[in-house]
Amino acid sequence: MKYFNSEKITFKSGAQREFLWYDPERVVQGKKMKDHLRFAASYWHTFVAEGADMFGTGVLGKTFGGTSPEDIYRRKAEAAAEFTDLLGIEYYCFHDRDIAPEGKSLSETNRNLDELSDYLGDIMAKGGKKLLWGTANLFNNPRYMHGAGTAPSADVFAFAAAQVKKAIEITVKLGGSGYVFWGGREGYETLLNTDMALEQENMARLLTMAVEYGRRIGFKGDFYIEPKPKEPTKHQYDFDAATVIGFLRKYDLLNDFKLNIEANHATLAGHTFQHELATARINGVFGSIDANQGDMLLGWDTDEFPFDVYDATLCMLEVLKAGGFTNGGLNFDAKIRRGSCSLEDMLDGYILGMDTFAHGLLAADAIIRGGELDDFVKSRYDSWNTGIGSRIRSGEAVIEELSDYALSRGDVLSSVRSARQEYLENVVNKKIYECK
Repeated sequence: MKYFNSEKITFKSGAQREFLWYDPERVVQGKKMKDHLRFAASYWHTFVAEGADMFGTGVLGKTFGGTSPEDIYRRKAEAAAEFTDLLGIEYYCFHDRDIAPEGKSLSETNRNLDELSDYLGDIMAKGGKKLLWGTANLFNNPRYMHGAGTAPSADVFAFAAAQVKKAIEITVKLGGSGYVFWGGREGYETLLNTDMALEQENMARLLTMAVEYGRRIGFKGDFYIEPKPKEPTKHQYDFDAATVIGFLRKYDLLNDFKLNIEANHATLAGHTFQHELATARINGVFGSIDANQGDMLLGWDTDEFPFDVYDATLCMLEVLKAGGFTNGGLNFDAKIRRGSCSLEDMLDGYILGMDTFAHGLLAADAIIRGGELDDFVKSRYDSWNTGIGSRIRSGEAVIEELSDYALSRGDVLSSVRSARQEYLENVVNKKIYECK
């Protein structure tokens, strides 16, 4: 059955829908563009979410003509295969509850997952599709209203652990190269009723158990944590990249996890997308990306399809500096606007996002090849490579020596040079405008 009214989308085909920048076979820095970007479709926004928000019900049906729960989820799998074929996307990501309905008991839910993941696996295998990462939805069901891994109830914690166990099994079964933890309700509303220390210790216990079990059953991919500062809880424990890194270091989990950075979550935390990626990169935990963007006029997670080429360029600059993706990729955790109420609008959203990041990749490559930014940064910090700077970096200098040095130099204002921010921003703009 055909679910989408569109022909296959290709590079500069002249058709109604085409890619203007995404040429999957084009080689950039010795690697095909499709391998640099590793685009993935988000199962939840693309094949499940129907456009509901806090003020209104859904506007776009996603039953795909199914009449029973099992039939609906089978059709979702078929629609996912057709959709990704049309776009030439090789990967997808899902929560456990995206691919199979929750039953009346945990055992029934697990049976649903077994059956429908078999069907999904067969469908995707026929089309050569791969699972970028899987995860468990530990935030939607009312049992998780106070958290999952951080729940005040040990029974809820145990249920969450059982759900994670099954989700890891399904991820391994479908050949997933990653497994994500997003703490949707792992945080608090008020400290008046919260034992923060116990909650964070329990979250670390759940992560430790999950890693141990995943490795024991043969999961060889990456475990990720996805930072987000707020929403749905007022203060989430995975606030931003730096907070997560500190948490992982405290609980001796830094060797087991990388970060899945989302653009919209970065801005909610008061950071740029590039900042969060750079923080992950320089700490050795860069893993994967949820590609979207937020609306700066709105204070919540809008999950828009990315169209800011400047932001995408700075993102891909960090990805290239990190050596590219290993097991991760660019997952479009993005949704069409509620007023965009046809299935074909989803295709247009993905084309927008894919072209934005393809353009960003080419511009980032041009920036690296041009060398202006790297040369400037190297020159700006050259005083740290000789003389007193070199002694400070090597650990040889003591504070008395620095005091004597400063007294001998007098006013050091003459050593302060212009940061030339506007020049560097012009360099970036030029590369974006001129890259082809």
